[in-house]
Amino acid sequence: MSLPTSPTAPGNGIGVLLVNLGTPDAPTPQAVKRYLREFLSDRRVVEIPPIAWQPILRGIILNTRPKKSAHAYQQVWTEAGSPLAAITAEQAARLQARMGDAVRVAYAMRYGQPAIATQIRALMDAGCERILLAPLYPQYCGATTATVVDAVGDALKAMRAQPTLRVLPPYYDDPAYIRALAADLSARMDALPFEPEVLLLSFHGMPERTRTLGDPYYSHCLETARLLEAALARPNLRFVTTFQSRFGRAKWLEPATDAVLVEEAKRGTRRMAVAAPGFAADCLETLEELAIRGRDQFMGAGGEAFAALPCLNAEMVGMDMLETLVRRELEGWL
Repeated sequence: MSLPTSPTAPGNGIGVLLVNLGTPDAPTPQAVKRYLREFLSDRRVVEIPPIAWQPILRGIILNTRPKKSAHAYQQVWTEAGSPLAAITAEQAARLQARMGDAVRVAYAMRYGQPAIATQIRALMDAGCERILLAPLYPQYCGATTATVVDAVGDALKAMRAQPTLRVLPPYYDDPAYIRALAADLSARMDALPFEPEVLLLSFHGMPERTRTLGDPYYSHCLETARLLEAALARPNLRFVTTFQSRFGRAKWLEPATDAVLVEEAKRGTRRMAVAAPGFAADCLETLEELAIRGRDQFMGAGGEAFAALPCLNAEMVGMDMLETLVRRELEGWL
């Protein structure tokens, strides 16, 4: 005698959820304000107690920063919308094509849309009772990887039936990641109309106190830079590691990207290439902060040739790497 089948019984499908930081819905002050309110209210992003931070955030920052940030977004916005959102969607689509019907691939933004909770629910509704959460942050940081896991936990609290989860580990030193970076950057530098004297590796910054409190992000970035320099094996190219996007008055990880760009030009460096190996997809920080403002800073201080190299994005070498990492973490499920 067979048991009756419930119409709400879970399936046995496998889902993969790619997650990146997030973006405003539009390059307008109103949309940027909504995004910044959510982003800067995260206790892992800003560790100042809310009783002290929220009056500053709501009384000053959200009344001054959105207009400036909206102008920056307007310079890089595309017909497909935010570069970060468009590229992440393309990464998900291309990974889906590579994985076939055995896996359902979706993407989410930690802040903004599509939301993590919405996408987990959609994967479950599609029959995925096992989900690989894939934060697209090569280097672990409490303000990035950990807050993605926090958001997933919040989503699960509202679910009676929960999926089984795996989380893609940080891949800052993974041979597949280093090989992909080396191959991509080597090809891009060879295609430049000039030979760079310096390759500046710019990672997103964090307050120095996060390092002293035990966050491994700083050491992960340095290890990525060390392995990448060894893999590129270009003895005539000088490598410099820096940290960008300083915010507020606290001491941040150093050296600072904007300061080094000016210092290098003043010291006599004339040809500079900049890469951002900590970013899985081009975004405001790479397309505006590095490619536009960074160029102006370097050239204005005496530089003669400058190139901001794209991230891995959804190009073949980057997708080969992502597929390798995902398939590895799905072993035993597929």
